[in-house]
Amino acid sequence: MVWQDTAIFIINLVFAYALVPQVWKGFKEKKPHIAFQTGILNTFLVYAMAIIFFTLGLYLSVGISLFNGTLWLILFIQSIIYK
Repeated sequence: MVWQDTAIFIINLVFAYALVPQVWKGFKEKKPHIAFQTGILNTFLVYAMAIIFFTLGLYLSVGISLFNGTLWLILFIQSIIYK
């Protein structure tokens, strides 16, 4: 394992920590708190980063990026459902 994988993992873990309350707030209030475009673009781009990390063999980064992408996907879905 290279140090970059650990660094990217920790940084993305903090991003995930920041997103979880946003997802929870959306479920609790049944309101979209993220714009449609923000949700869809971040979902696709974070999943794209996961693919790139996979090709580089940065497997911790892949896992946390998939988790972050899923959080963004949930926010995107909330922006559709809770209009």
